[in-house]
Amino acid sequence: MDQAIESRTAAKTPAALIGLLIAAAVLVLPTLYAIFIHAPVEEQMGVVQKIFYFHVPCANAMYLGFIVSAIASGVYLYKRDERWDALAVAGAEVGLAFTAAVLISGPLWARKSWGVWWTWDPRLTTTMLAALVFLAYVVLRSFGGGEVEKRFAAGLSIIGLLDIPLIKYSVQRWRGTHPTVISGKGGGIHPDMVPALVLSFLFVITLAVAFIWIRARAERMRQTIAALELDAASSGLLEENA
Repeated sequence: MDQAIESRTAAKTPAALIGLLIAAAVLVLPTLYAIFIHAPVEEQMGVVQKIFYFHVPCANAMYLGFIVSAIASGVYLYKRDERWDALAVAGAEVGLAFTAAVLISGPLWARKSWGVWWTWDPRLTTTMLAALVFLAYVVLRSFGGGEVEKRFAAGLSIIGLLDIPLIKYSVQRWRGTHPTVISGKGGGIHPDMVPALVLSFLFVITLAVAFIWIRARAERMRQTIAALELDAASSGLLEENA
C-alpha cells in the first residue's frame, strides 16, 4: 500500500521541476543569440571557436552528473535506500550523455586548432577514462537490478569520481596541449564573449539538473513498479490472474 501511495505521489510533477524546464526553454533563444550574433568571431579559429560555448558547459554538466552519481552511490551503499540508487543511475546516464557531447564537440574543435581529430592529451585521455568507467556502470545496470549489480555499480561510480580531479587539473599538471582559456593561467576571452559563455553555462546546467531529476523520477517509478510486481507474485496474485 505504501509503495502504491509513493508511486501516485511521484507521478505528480513537482513545481520546481516544471520551473527548471521553463527556465531552460526561456534561455534557449537568448543563448543562441549571444553565441551567434553578439559574441565576436575569433580571429584565428573563426566561427569554429563558437563550439567553445557548447563544449565547456557540457564538460561541466558531465562533472555534475558523475559527481551526483558517485555521491548518491556512496549514500546508497551506506543506507541501502532505493531512492539514492535511482539518483545514482540518473546522474551516471545524464553525465554520460553530456560526455558524448564533449567527445563529439572536442574533436571538431581540435581538427581546426591542432590539425588532428584526436590526440592523447592528458585531459582527453582522462575524459575518455571517465566515459569508459561510467559506460561500464550503465551497461552493468542494464544487465540486472539485483543487489549485487547495484553494489558493484555503485563502487564503479565512486571509482569514476576519482578521475574528475584528474580531468580538471590534468592540463596544468602534465602540460597537455588542451587550451586553458578561462582559468587564470589561460589566455582569457574577449569581454563580448562573456555573456554568451554565462548564458551557455546557465542553459546547459539547468538542462542537466532537469534531466537528472526527470531520470531519477522515472527510475524510482520503475523500482516501485518492480517491487509491486514482486509483492503480487509472492502473494500469488499474478498466478490467479493468469
